Amino acid sequence: MKASMNKFLFFLLIIAIACSPKSDLTETYRPQVHYTPAKNWVNDPNGLVYLDGEYHLFYQYNPEGNVWGHMSWGHAVSTDLQNWEELQVALPEIINSDGTIEGIFSGSAVVDSLNTSGFFEPGFKNGLLAIYTANVTKGEEQIGQNQGIAYSSDKGHTWTYYDQNPVLDIGLKDFRDPNVFRYKGKWKMVVSVPLEFKVQIYESDNLKSWSLLSEFGKMGDTAKIWECPSLFPVPVENSTDQKWVMMVSSAGEDIRFTGMQYFVGDFDGKTFTADKQEGVKRIDYGKDFYAAIPFNNLPQSKKNPVIMGWINDWEYARDIPTVDFRGSFSFPRKLSLIKNGDDFQLNQVPVVSSSIPLKSEKLQISDLKKALEWDMADNTYHLNLEIDLAGSNGFQVALLKHEKNETVITYTVNDQILSLDRTQSGRVDFNEKFPSIEKMKVIPVAGKILLDIYLDQHIIELYANGGQKVLTDMVFPTSQKGKVIISFLETN
Repeated sequence: MKASMNKFLFFLLIIAIACSPKSDLTETYRPQVHYTPAKNWVNDPNGLVYLDGEYHLFYQYNPEGNVWGHMSWGHAVSTDLQNWEELQVALPEIINSDGTIEGIFSGSAVVDSLNTSGFFEPGFKNGLLAIYTANVTKGEEQIGQNQGIAYSSDKGHTWTYYDQNPVLDIGLKDFRDPNVFRYKGKWKMVVSVPLEFKVQIYESDNLKSWSLLSEFGKMGDTAKIWECPSLFPVPVENSTDQKWVMMVSSAGEDIRFTGMQYFVGDFDGKTFTADKQEGVKRIDYGKDFYAAIPFNNLPQSKKNPVIMGWINDWEYARDIPTVDFRGSFSFPRKLSLIKNGDDFQLNQVPVVSSSIPLKSEKLQISDLKKALEWDMADNTYHLNLEIDLAGSNGFQVALLKHEKNETVITYTVNDQILSLDRTQSGRVDFNEKFPSIEKMKVIPVAGKILLDIYLDQHIIELYANGGQKVLTDMVFPTSQKGKVIISFLETN
């Protein structure tokens, strides 16, 4: 983005004021460069889709408050994946005449350019279809979950629910999160059976009638439920090849918390077959990245899929100390695969504004006799660090240092572990499960560690070695600005 940071903040401020007179960007912890609606609760991103020059972000939203409830689809649009305009609620919950309520749970959106559904006028190519889970309840009782559709002929501004919903119901209480894509002239749907740790794959000609093709699951991490699946091809770096990736939201590295895993393999139009793998492939090693899915219908010029995830964790989601809003969304992340022998690892590169204040440094122990300190103007910035490990036992990067509070990133050479410690990061007492230390193994590249650290008020997205490993955590500092302190660990 070529505009100045001041223009960028002014643009977002106008959006926030238009949506909610009580909310602006001076609110404590309000992100400046991550999208969050002006007010109320959000969780999973839903229909991520590109249409006619706009990226659409639909998401789980409570129009009536800042805790989970009254699940509907919120809606925002962007022309560049960086500046988002919040629109009116797209799909509100449905209250039926028999007293049942259909909460509009997670799903996906597609462009029905061939009008396979028959919902649009002949020749109309911009029809949007939303495929979602209807969570059916009556009073306090959950009756079941099934898949429904809605359609829009005005680029998602208004919607009509299909009058013959549901389009897929197998009689389970837990059966959700349909993700639909086009493949070789057919519509494919992946949808989760959460309590059985599996994903079902369906096929349709018209988005209305679905037939079961195959199932995948019961491997990798089965410590928690499986939900929010997606299946899509990803290019292999330095190659013309591609592999298919199945993403599933499940447990985190610390299985008490939520997280995401992925499987690399092949898809023949009917069955996804995962490659053999050791352990669990994690998408993100932080506590606060969940339910990510890819954008559908990206322009042909964009060969890499782009995902976005929810920044929060169910263990403390309703307690985080924000005011008007609760929950936000990650940077869009461009994906590729890196081949290492017979193994493929996901690489993630954030799509971010070039106007974020940047500090870029190349550091080695011979040049850093004492700690390097920077006073940052505020809590939104990007640190780009190339750290030469020669002669050292590792390093520390303290963020948001203010009095006794700090968030500390540490790398130790002996075990090749990069950790983020938020136990003294500021406000940590709102939930006993929030203070934590996250860890991930990062192997040096030519004796160096490359770090891109994006801090945005209460969000940290940390990318190691160009996105080979990623860690996303929230912190809630007690000051609106603080120091960055970088030091090498003492040698033995």
